[in-house]
Amino acid sequence: MNLVTPALGTLEELPADYREAMAARNLVPLWPSMRAFLPHGAPRPQTRPALWRYAEVRPLLLRAGELTPIEKAERRVLVFANPGHGLDGLHCTGTIYVGMQLILPGETAPSHRHTPAAVRLVVEGEGGFTVVNGERLPMRRGDLILTPALQWHEHHHAGTGPVVWLDALDLPLLVAMEASYAVEGTRQTARAAPDASATRYRRAGLVPFASLGARPGPYPLLRWPWEEVRAALEALADDTPRGAAVHLAYVNPETGEECLPTLGFSALMLRPGEELALPRDSASAVFHVVEGRIQAEVAGTGFDAEDADVIAAPAHAPVRLANRSAAEPAFLFRIDDAPLQRRIGIYERFGA
Repeated sequence: MNLVTPALGTLEELPADYREAMAARNLVPLWPSMRAFLPHGAPRPQTRPALWRYAEVRPLLLRAGELTPIEKAERRVLVFANPGHGLDGLHCTGTIYVGMQLILPGETAPSHRHTPAAVRLVVEGEGGFTVVNGERLPMRRGDLILTPALQWHEHHHAGTGPVVWLDALDLPLLVAMEASYAVEGTRQTARAAPDASATRYRRAGLVPFASLGARPGPYPLLRWPWEEVRAALEALADDTPRGAAVHLAYVNPETGEECLPTLGFSALMLRPGEELALPRDSASAVFHVVEGRIQAEVAGTGFDAEDADVIAAPAHAPVRLANRSAAEPAFLFRIDDAPLQRRIGIYERFGA
């Protein structure tokens, strides 16, 4: 027998004196709003499918460099505010914050650490670098750089021309937990050595021998060079049938798990002319076009996107992707909250 009530009682049905007595004691009845918090069958995300075009973002970001010196900005970022959440919440999806950050030649974004975990995906420019806990990490186009929770980090520009990268953080989650804060620090002394992506974790399947049997480090690798990720995707494409996704996950090289506990990162390749329906799952996601021109359909909304454009996909949304070029591959970077969902036991996958 189905005992679900088709129509719940409303607040207006309750006597005025009863409502006033509850309000005076900071009490609220659940049943009038229960469907809003626990909808039947599937969630009702506030997040809307949305597209941000880099060709439109870039001039405004460069103007920010003219209007606001780094000393007044600390981090010069334009945040992608999803229209379903409004301009004040700084949500790209319900749990994912995304923005684009600019640093100009000779500038330093000072050292700090904070509870939200972050990654940087480099969009353009030469000569930028990030220092994380004393490790100098070059910033080249397409590189992924971790700045995990509570790790000291700062950004520098020793080249010419603007350097721009995409920031992705679990900031909405930490704000909702009332656990978001930052601590300012002093300038770090960067080690005069290549980062671990070029030394200790140079090739997949090989880790330092001393790490065997030892307790794995939480963040042994902080940088994934795009040139190696791209080459790995191309190699995988040669061994992947048409219609199957050429899709690689960024993971901790010592554990094989996602490199951050709350956000997942992966790279997709679409071969020339290829169309792909991604398996539908419960995670919200953000797609960044690293190279190429694509058509995307997110929950029935269509977008044409190209280099450095960003697309938001709500939780549970079906996503279809198509490479608009018949001659060149397209590459995308995906951010999602699947690791968080897996850890709290709510992740679901529904197929295509």
